[in-house]
Amino acid sequence: MNRTAPSPLAIAAFGTDEPVLGSHPLLPGAISPVFGQRDEWILNGVLRRPANLHPAEWKMKFDGFSDLWNLRARELVMIALNPRHPRTVAAGIPAARRPVKARTAINMLSALRGLEAWATERGLPDDLGAWPEHQLHVRVAELRKMLSVSTVVSHIKVIRELERCGPLLTGGGLTCDPWPGTSARAVAGSTSDGRGRVSTPVIPPQVWFPLIRAAWTYIDKFAPDILRAEHRYRQLQAEAVNSSVGAAERLRSWLAIPESFVPMHHESKPSRITDAGTVHWNLLSLLIGTDARAHVFNNIQALRPIVQEAVDRGQCATASLLSEYTQVERADGTLGGWSWGIDLRGLAREIQMLRVACYIFVTALSMMRDSEVQEVLKGSVVEHFGAPAVVSAEVKDEEDFPRKHWWIIEPVARALALAEEITPHSERLFSGLNGQIRNAERFTAAAGIKAFVEHVNARTPVNGLEPIPPERVAPHMFRRTMSMLTDQFPGSEIALGIQLKHVASRALANRTTQGYAASAASWAKHLDGAIEAARFRGLRDLFDAHRADEPIGFGPGADHLTRTFDKIRDTFAAQGGDATVEHALLKQARVSIRFGTLNNCLFDATNPAGAVCLENTVIPPGHTGPLPDRCRPDRCGNSMIGPQHVEIWDSEERSLTKLLESRRLAPGHRSALEQQRSEAQAVLRKAGR
Repeated sequence: MNRTAPSPLAIAAFGTDEPVLGSHPLLPGAISPVFGQRDEWILNGVLRRPANLHPAEWKMKFDGFSDLWNLRARELVMIALNPRHPRTVAAGIPAARRPVKARTAINMLSALRGLEAWATERGLPDDLGAWPEHQLHVRVAELRKMLSVSTVVSHIKVIRELERCGPLLTGGGLTCDPWPGTSARAVAGSTSDGRGRVSTPVIPPQVWFPLIRAAWTYIDKFAPDILRAEHRYRQLQAEAVNSSVGAAERLRSWLAIPESFVPMHHESKPSRITDAGTVHWNLLSLLIGTDARAHVFNNIQALRPIVQEAVDRGQCATASLLSEYTQVERADGTLGGWSWGIDLRGLAREIQMLRVACYIFVTALSMMRDSEVQEVLKGSVVEHFGAPAVVSAEVKDEEDFPRKHWWIIEPVARALALAEEITPHSERLFSGLNGQIRNAERFTAAAGIKAFVEHVNARTPVNGLEPIPPERVAPHMFRRTMSMLTDQFPGSEIALGIQLKHVASRALANRTTQGYAASAASWAKHLDGAIEAARFRGLRDLFDAHRADEPIGFGPGADHLTRTFDKIRDTFAAQGGDATVEHALLKQARVSIRFGTLNNCLFDATNPAGAVCLENTVIPPGHTGPLPDRCRPDRCGNSMIGPQHVEIWDSEERSLTKLLESRRLAPGHRSALEQQRSEAQAVLRKAGR
């Protein structure tokens, strides 16, 4: 059926003077943009801007659309921002539960802009109702080849919005949903076995370890020198005079001091390539008590020959605000200062890199999002339920940026304290990299991380740090990597869900938490080795305790392990040697042991007989080893109750006994508690209690 092409002059559903943010909390005294503004809706000073967005990004731009698409884009965003608008409700458009966030609306415009360009290239008409349905299938197929699943999903949602909001769009929208009954993720190509997996890649171990070590080294070892250099610079500035009067006398007096050396630009790392091996005139001016802005060495030509004479007789050294630096072991095995020398320009750069190091360390070990880290304000380290925590704003999916707590370890608290000390911002800890004023409102994390890696790698011959592979590292990859590492330890998912702030559904163990924690192939070999190494350390401690005639545990598992240790000691006695040989024999014995909170399990895959957890059950396909959820320490022949476990079981037995003293227990509840106490008492009997 032929349709009349819509007119770009058709009357819009919304008035030109209608505020577009009527459903959003505005800043005090702010005035909302109005629908009739065709070029852009500026949000700065109107809605609270996330700290990780530049002011130029906090606006909705429409000037890139053609006339009809400009109106269509404004209408689409207006409906999304105000789903309960009277005209939206009257048109029968299904209302969303909550208005979309401004940031989401900005992303919608990006997808819509791409859709218009694609439609123009294909020669599709302005009338959306005349678009062949298969064309949109082609569009998504093209996007799937170029973009991640999550990005394709956002494009699909915009296409569906053109159908949902059709009754209010000038000229109408799409006549039907191109993918009825199918979720956006399924349309985007997400397979069923990949449900819940996060597309964010992990940081490979060969990048993660040198990067985190470098960040902590900057915080722990290099920071004191950088702060001393800054203090020295401030002191020189305060003492300098902005006048050339008496400069010659000050220069001669300074050169007469044996410890005074003319500062020279380092030949390997100059500020500019033309400076290599030349006098650092600005620093020399400060050292003799003259402000560099006085330009004494340009205005008084007689001073330069005096300086050159000093250089010729060897009274010169690499430009540096400090005379010595923290010693490190360098790549060639020698000991020396970690820096060639911090001069004026180098000081500004080192402070920037120190700020990035703090950001890297905090982001990696707190599992906070980039937006949350950048919302951290001065004085945000507090005590929360008896443990140190940092307070910040949760930005994602939140309109009013509620303040939340993230538990942290002491080194992270140190990094935050250091970031607070060096920040140029009046409130925030992480602000712009470029100087004190320019771009000070925005900390560009990805660029900062890249600059930090390049900075470290350029100085590995002197700073004692191992090179960091120059692979792409984005802020959200820290969260994904640390989540994956955390999940490798038993019982971690609930704690992980709390720290990730995934507490809204499925009792802290929802699909998103599991997706973040999904294992990565790049870490598999390293984690397997680390777990095995940790397991052997525990086994070695038990062996050393057995050798010292200390009890290693109770129960059949402990008896079996004791016999194994006795055989190793007999073999060692026959062969001779030191403790190293004894530990080597222990490793060769390949003892199978799994350390647990309530007991240790000596399940042997080559002889699984007697494993109670495998009795009368269906073993999941592909599973090998015991089933921890069905562990019975009171009955299993593989169970070993260690001395550290006894107190836990004793506490459990006393707690159950106290509960059973209540006369108000239902018979079924009492029977279950008595069964649990009986199991705890059976375990304690093995330990001689």
